[in-house]
Amino acid sequence: MGKAGKALKQVLETYSISQNKLAVTMGTGRPNVHRWVNEIRDPVADTLLEIRNALKKINPAAAEDFIRLYLRDANDDNEQA
Repeated sequence: MGKAGKALKQVLETYSISQNKLAVTMGTGRPNVHRWVNEIRDPVADTLLEIRNALKKINPAAAEDFIRLYLRDANDDNEQA
């Protein structure tokens, strides 16, 4: 657990995007974003796309970095297996 959360946390910090701003843009509650960022819960696949789309509205570069970081983490796990 936590691949998406780690990527999301890094992107939010790098681009100075608040959890609240992402939540409002996504149309979800801030507690959901908090749970993802703090790796309490992983977002489901559909939600990953919603996160990317919301980040794209806020800052397109942040959306690209989120996907790149998420896929890099997933790729690192596959190489270890």
